[in-house]
Amino acid sequence: MFDRLTDLVSEHAELENALADPGVHSDQDRARTLSRRYAELTPIVNAYHQWQETAGDEQAARELAREDSSFGAEADQLTTRREQIEAQLQKLLVPKDPNDSRDIILEVKAGEGGEESALFAGDLLRMYLRYAERRGWKTEILDSSVTGLGGVKDATVAVKGKGAEGAWSRLKYEGGVHRVQRVPVTESQGRIHTSAAGVLVAPEADQVEVQINDNDLKVDVFRSSGPGGQSVNTTDSAVRITHLPTGIVVSCQNEKSQLQNKEQAMRVLRARLLAQAEAEADAKANAERRSQVRTVDRSERVRTYNFPENRISDHRVGFKAYNLDQVIDGELDAVIDALTAADVAAKLVSTSNDEPAA
Repeated sequence: MFDRLTDLVSEHAELENALADPGVHSDQDRARTLSRRYAELTPIVNAYHQWQETAGDEQAARELAREDSSFGAEADQLTTRREQIEAQLQKLLVPKDPNDSRDIILEVKAGEGGEESALFAGDLLRMYLRYAERRGWKTEILDSSVTGLGGVKDATVAVKGKGAEGAWSRLKYEGGVHRVQRVPVTESQGRIHTSAAGVLVAPEADQVEVQINDNDLKVDVFRSSGPGGQSVNTTDSAVRITHLPTGIVVSCQNEKSQLQNKEQAMRVLRARLLAQAEAEADAKANAERRSQVRTVDRSERVRTYNFPENRISDHRVGFKAYNLDQVIDGELDAVIDALTAADVAAKLVSTSNDEPAA
């Protein structure tokens, strides 16, 4: 472990020198990549320096304890502290998701259940917007389609993290089928119904990472039916882009101009293509080596929101709480922390299994 740490300390120092060079920042994409790696290594390097200092103090206290037993207790305390830092370092060295520092494109889509599903999709969208607000993140609704009762047929939102904290690091497990159990506003008999909505989450891609050939795109324009000012229903400003090689279809109509809608649609398309490429790479890697955390598989049904019992259940890690009213208002941290802890625990097991026997 410590051989690897010395290499990371050297890399951290090289990155620090590079980022101090004004010339590096003339290339924003390169500067962004270096900054992400620097932010990832900084807590590891800081912990390693703490370990070195504590280990040195521990050794000195042991030597003094040979002549004066009163130093024995201090040495024991330093041993405990050193072991705690070693455990922290082990967790920090768990293979990182390279996308954790990225912003995201999040999509919410109504599923089976008619108007009730659309109303639930609207609740989910507001939940994520409020969660982002609590964390000081910026959000931008790229596209949305609403129903007469205020539900959401589908919506696409860009979420930008704060500082080194990317939105992906916290919201990457939200993708999947979300199920709701409650009495719909359209139900006159007071019966509980079950419906669902889907959530898609993808790390936002830089233009240099996903190269798109214009010949692979089919671009259609149509009249906008959503918000957007005076141009709505008077000009063909809405844009639908089909990526012919993959069949991915993206549409945007929230902006006033056709050019703006096309730019937003291309952002979503790049994110989806990056997510697809990474999913294919993960599937290939998993065929050779089981390295992913199965308990937090983002493709399965992920969560149930039971309003009569005020209960939220995440089926992947067995999380259950009776504060649904607070969660739906954006207090998601407890749920996300449970998923993150399961991810780290599984990766620790995987890492230890990979280490050669002594």
